Amino acid sequence: MSDPNDQKATVGAPIPTAPPAAGDTESQTPAAGTGVGHIIRKWKREDLLKRGSLGLRCIALLFSLLAFIIMASNKHGDWKDFDRYEEYRYVLAIAILSTLYTGLQVVRQVHELSTSKEAFSRQNLALLEFFGDQLMAYLLLSAASSAVPLTNKMRENNDNIFTDSSASAISMEFIAFLALAVSAIIAGYKLSNQTYI
Repeated sequence: MSDPNDQKATVGAPIPTAPPAAGDTESQTPAAGTGVGHIIRKWKREDLLKRGSLGLRCIALLFSLLAFIIMASNKHGDWKDFDRYEEYRYVLAIAILSTLYTGLQVVRQVHELSTSKEAFSRQNLALLEFFGDQLMAYLLLSAASSAVPLTNKMRENNDNIFTDSSASAISMEFIAFLALAVSAIIAGYKLSNQTYI
């Protein structure tokens, strides 16, 4: 005969379940968003952001360098010398600054990816990337937009190699601006996800 007290004890007892499968990390976690699977996804996302940021900075470096070379070689005598115009000198100066900034950032990122050692702390690096990318993107857009009216006015009268080269340098700076603007968005995302513990 069974005792009714024994039935009461088994009714409230937890029902044993089968252990989770070996590769099932989701059911092994006590709460959503924790565990090995979450950590691996976070690492993959961080790696993708690092590589994406590096790719965008390489694009910005390439187009800044092209803008610098095109504008610096835009000397064709008389009124067709870039250094006679303040707007074009500004385009050249910002192209040089952008080339230096993006070149240093690319070298730093390649070094970090190859050695897995960070040159600065994550918080300082996130701030540097965010504000540096924003500042350089603003300067590139400012330089390109300041030279557009002058170039358009010149092209109305004379469409020649000087105005074509000027337009090319301006276009290169605009593409570099787009790459750095997207890089600044990525840097802002990384900055907003920093833990300050």
